[in-house]
Amino acid sequence: MSADSPYPELKKTHTMAHTGRPWKDYKPPPSGPVWSVINSGNTYWMLVAAIDLGVFDAFDIGESVTEIELAERLGVSRDGLRHLLDCMVTLSFLDQIDLSYHLTETAERYLRSDGPASMVSLVRVSPGPIENWMGLAETIRSGEVKAPIDDDIAGFYQPLVTATFPTQYRVATRLGAIMGWNRYSSLHVLDLGAGAAPWSCALLEQVKDSTAVVNDFSQIVELAKATMASKGFSHSCEFRSGDFHEIDVEEEAYDMVFLGHICRTEGESGTANLVRRAVAGLKPGGTIVVADYFSDNDRRVNAFGVLMGLTMLANTRNGGAVTFEQMYGTLAANAIERIRVLEPIGANMVFVGSKKFERKAF
Repeated sequence: MSADSPYPELKKTHTMAHTGRPWKDYKPPPSGPVWSVINSGNTYWMLVAAIDLGVFDAFDIGESVTEIELAERLGVSRDGLRHLLDCMVTLSFLDQIDLSYHLTETAERYLRSDGPASMVSLVRVSPGPIENWMGLAETIRSGEVKAPIDDDIAGFYQPLVTATFPTQYRVATRLGAIMGWNRYSSLHVLDLGAGAAPWSCALLEQVKDSTAVVNDFSQIVELAKATMASKGFSHSCEFRSGDFHEIDVEEEAYDMVFLGHICRTEGESGTANLVRRAVAGLKPGGTIVVADYFSDNDRRVNAFGVLMGLTMLANTRNGGAVTFEQMYGTLAANAIERIRVLEPIGANMVFVGSKKFERKAF
């Protein structure tokens, strides 16, 4: 190897003729992006371990604790805990001053089980079953998911619905404030694939004397019943168990229809069918609300939406990314006008539109 050739393997393949520079001046791109992906998987499991050990709950709010004190509280090895705590510092979940650690505001809000917007339950279930990720190459090769969460309502879907309720309830509440739901005296709404019913719950809180038809699988409807009972809204709800692909939807009966975070489980064609069913149930002038994580049209910029699309492909039979253009086109093709996109909180995107009135010929 010559002294002036740090990358001799490139001598025969890289001439850099387009720049006029000699091949020996070539410097390959950094490996940082590859390491970032490798480490992202590792850091996820570090966070899971911290939650499983009760690290964040072991702190009192505003308290500084040494690793020795924390190891005694948790009943774990001091050496192992120190490594984990240091990693939580690098991830901005803990701060360290001298020999003491304390929670950051992020950890206080999202990583304590009693945090005001706790994501503790969500961290565990959000990626889906690990075996689906281990078998992703085969899923892409064959087009069949190893363990679709569609088939595991009790084991996976129920915990997921419970874990996502706090976040989606905040999104729905914020959306209601943006749209001015409280200007209505009453509304009759349909909540398809409602989960624990965060969307209906937020609306019933803001629009008194409203009623909601809440739909999901029977096991999940029980969660919605519990939600509504805790809020005192049971008397305002009809709970309709069943697959949202198949249940009866009365024509032109509803002032508003919610499709809350179910389109990404359906893919493009399934979303189109779902929107058709929802629009058929809307009164003329009624509002459709479609909330999800959408991809940008080129599937390049909105990384969260693109990655969520692959997560759905890995874990559901029909799921995948739905782009803004696809969603807008689907709504417009189904007699929805005045379409706008709102962003109540974070990456949560919400399409809102109104069903056209039929123009009768005279």
